[in-house]
Amino acid sequence: MNAASVIDIMNSMIPITRFNKGEAGKIFEEVEKSGTKIVIKNNRPACILISPEKYTELIELVSDVLLLEEAEKRMSESDPGEVISHEEMLKELGLEESDLDGVDADIEE
Repeated sequence: MNAASVIDIMNSMIPITRFNKGEAGKIFEEVEKSGTKIVIKNNRPACILISPEKYTELIELVSDVLLLEEAEKRMSESDPGEVISHEEMLKELGLEESDLDGVDADIEE
């Protein structure tokens, strides 16, 4: 960890007493500007405040990682002899690529 990241962490820390003093609105503005605040209670991190956009970004990242892990697991368990190409599957189903335009599908286990 370099000095800049230590300083960033130190600057993101706020004591919980700021909430008790009615500074919640100001704290939320700081979160909007800086992206993250670590709330300290009894000299320990009590929670981390992040913007809704950052939260959504993190949740999507976690979801992507879980999907990648599932894909890698399925690939490692698959028999290469049973794999067919996208083009072969379309032909087998009597479809053309244009038949899939505008189709939105979720794949379930």
